[in-house]
Amino acid sequence: MAALPEFTMEQVAAHQSDDDMWIVVDGNVYDVTKFKRAHPGGAGVLKIYAGKDCSQEFFAMHKAEVLEKWGRKLIKGTVAGAQAGAMQSTANAHHIDVTPYSEPSFWMGWQSPYYNESHTTFRLKLRAFVRDVLRPDAVEGEDTGDYPTAELYRAMGTSGLLAARIGKAVMPFLGMIPGIELEATLGVKPSEFDHFHEQIAHEEMGRGLGQAPGFNDGLGAGFCIGLPPVLHFAPAHIRDKVVPEVLRGDKRICLAISEPAAGSDVAGMLTTATKTADGKHYIVNGVKKWITNGMFADYFVTAVRTGSGRNGISMLFISRDMGVETKAIKTTYSGSAGTALVILDDVKVPVENLMGLGNRGKEGQGFACIMYNFNHERWFIVAQFLASCRLCIADCFKWATQRMAFGKPLIEQPVLRQKLARMAGAVESAHALLESVTYQMDKMPYKEQSLKLGGPIALLKYQSTRAGALVADEAVQMFGGRAITKTGMGAHVERFQKTYKYAAILGGSEEVMADLAIRQQMVGPAMQAKL
Repeated sequence: MAALPEFTMEQVAAHQSDDDMWIVVDGNVYDVTKFKRAHPGGAGVLKIYAGKDCSQEFFAMHKAEVLEKWGRKLIKGTVAGAQAGAMQSTANAHHIDVTPYSEPSFWMGWQSPYYNESHTTFRLKLRAFVRDVLRPDAVEGEDTGDYPTAELYRAMGTSGLLAARIGKAVMPFLGMIPGIELEATLGVKPSEFDHFHEQIAHEEMGRGLGQAPGFNDGLGAGFCIGLPPVLHFAPAHIRDKVVPEVLRGDKRICLAISEPAAGSDVAGMLTTATKTADGKHYIVNGVKKWITNGMFADYFVTAVRTGSGRNGISMLFISRDMGVETKAIKTTYSGSAGTALVILDDVKVPVENLMGLGNRGKEGQGFACIMYNFNHERWFIVAQFLASCRLCIADCFKWATQRMAFGKPLIEQPVLRQKLARMAGAVESAHALLESVTYQMDKMPYKEQSLKLGGPIALLKYQSTRAGALVADEAVQMFGGRAITKTGMGAHVERFQKTYKYAAILGGSEEVMADLAIRQQMVGPAMQAKL
């Protein structure tokens, strides 16, 4: 690409008329003569700065991504002798962000026993995929409420992103599924894939789609918690058919546990499954509620009652064509998540669709399957959620350095630095626990994880969502009116402050998590210790 011409500020000043208008932002010269008519803030404000350097004023009211969007179309050249400006120190959307605490410590230059070059390559390739392929539809879909298309799911399937979000356990299947290009697209071999790669996959979804939390959940929140039970608990004839379909993006799946009368109290569910007289089918009756992706799912991994009490809960694999009906539930975020009321009226399910431990269908094992699956669900929620927290922190740091108030940048106000410290401290400590738990997941077999990590993961989720509440509160105070405005500088913060409570409720409420974190440690010698 040819070098851009240089101009002196005297030359720029000669272009300040209505039919010939230039401005300078961040050392670059832009011709806004035609653009001024499309400028969202009107032409008048541009006239004020015609022929002048308005970098400070620009960054007080715009994100750097505005220059990414419009800069290439409007640029005329650079200012002679200009120093590298804000855009030189603002990370390209595909690159690692340089803003303090905006990335996990390894990517900010620290040493780590957990990561290697494969993880860095994977993160950057995935970041580009999310930004270029998913984000355009996500930002629009968040506002319209449209569901993610089948084409978008297939793009995630082909790239290997869907497989990456299920993780290490699914990698042996990839060799039997043609068309999934994990290594070619995302730069990691299935044989090298570990739980830290999966953690990164969830983080990049949380970060890259932070402005579209509803659409982000539409892109696979139900999938992330619905396919693992098929992998671990479904009979082989279901597993071997469904896993490839879903990983390619050809079919969509969700988990149907919660009911109007049973949320965190899983044992309180009322949906029944009664065997037919010939013993060949179950007849399922009941209602499931708040089922993410339920509106467009083809498959429903469903908890049912086949007996009384906790030991009377079973798990069935049900497909939509068996007679499942769904109705949309309007929630705080976008309808693009496909949150559904799932209606099961005399749904006829083959007994061969019963799921159980060890991929053997058996009645009464549903509660154990649910509890085992909760560990992965809660861990995935945390990884994605903490990345969204970091996005807010990054926006707050950038805002504090470019926003002028009372004659100086906000970052020079000690009270604002205190807010940044509280946010960063809470998120960094939670993330350290996340990495520790992920390491244990990578070293323990699935059954051992299920037995040993329930309490620590519950504690991790509790600590993370408490950190998120602090981030939401402090970020809103830092952005002021912009934090309650859907577009512009505070758009990420606005979405986050409306939706951070999802993480505190889904997968088990904070109160249940805190209790579980302690109760699961109250066993054996630990309870014999005396002061």
